[in-house]
Amino acid sequence: MSKKDNTTRLHIGLFGRRNTGKSSIINRLTGQDLSIVSDIPGTTTDPVKKAVEIPGLGAVVLIDTAGIDDMSELGSQRTNKTRQAVSQADIAIIVFSDNDFSDYEQQLAEQLHQLNTPFILLHNKSDIQPADESIEAALTERYKADFINFSVITGDNTEKLILLLQKNTPDNFNQLPPLFGDLVKRGDLILLVTPIDSEAPERRLILPQVQAIREALDFNCIAIVLKETEVEDFMQRTSIIPSLVITDSQLFGKIDKLIIPEIPLTSFSILLARQKGHFEAYLKGTPHIDDLQNGDRILIMESCTHHSTCDDIGRVKIPRLLQKYTGQNLEFDIVAGLDEPPHHISEYALVLQCGGCMITRKQLLNRIQAAINAKIPVTNYGMALAYVTGVWKRSVELFENSE
Repeated sequence: MSKKDNTTRLHIGLFGRRNTGKSSIINRLTGQDLSIVSDIPGTTTDPVKKAVEIPGLGAVVLIDTAGIDDMSELGSQRTNKTRQAVSQADIAIIVFSDNDFSDYEQQLAEQLHQLNTPFILLHNKSDIQPADESIEAALTERYKADFINFSVITGDNTEKLILLLQKNTPDNFNQLPPLFGDLVKRGDLILLVTPIDSEAPERRLILPQVQAIREALDFNCIAIVLKETEVEDFMQRTSIIPSLVITDSQLFGKIDKLIIPEIPLTSFSILLARQKGHFEAYLKGTPHIDDLQNGDRILIMESCTHHSTCDDIGRVKIPRLLQKYTGQNLEFDIVAGLDEPPHHISEYALVLQCGGCMITRKQLLNRIQAAINAKIPVTNYGMALAYVTGVWKRSVELFENSE
């Protein structure tokens, strides 16, 4: 099994009606009985993710979803989950059979088009009824998508399906820009301020901190990692001037006072926003914090699930600081993982997204796109904290100078 985490794996989603064979296709692709298969419609309920290795594709995550045609009371909840899972896929396979490609499949195709997600049209059970050539021609012309006749019984086209998945893998998949490597040069000293507080994982660093250390090494820089309590002592004991200081966003106010203005200062969260998020939209959206009014509703989106503490940045600190900074009585909705917000996106005055270290770039971009489309100001944790602590201009000027 690959050691890749799921944020770097290709996510392949299988979507379609009940009993079209989505789970059986997963078993064919992997050569394993990973998904429960039954003739009873609705066997697969909530979307299930399976991290696997597929010859020819490597490390991937397969998303097995419930049928989109379950109209029961419980089924409607399942189909909503399936439609949410569409935004999590880098590539999709729309599965149908009996030459029946109707409203359900058409809505899926339109949703995928809106997300710029490539998809393959898979006509399953072709050993029973092959795809009609006229339907194949019409669908490929309409959607400009690859079409494949498939049978989970014979598995004859399994290799062809893998080749089509290879073909439809986005060219820039997993080719993330550097966090800061393009802003430094060989031999530069990078100071990484990493607090060890109640939110820090036991005996480990959080992923953005680990990524920053690795990037410093990859770009032949010198990384100094220390807690915020040691920064002042370090700066007084050495004559070496860091080329860049990267801090936890919660420490902006303190570190800004300890690091002379000539030294660039930013945060792990802002670097992640630049690497994975809608950075330009965040830059434009953050100053709208000043426009917040009494009673405005704010959406805070975490992209992981974790135990909340009294020091939780998204659930406690950011709401408290926004209330204090604006002097307004604001309402906050907080969603974790990839869950949907409790209100329509148009009801929010501001959307704050975490750094997104635990999800793929595609998932993060799709997650925030609805707010951008609705012209709702968006920002991220690090940028919002920089703004309300008075470090906004300094925290982003490094990137302005790099353009």
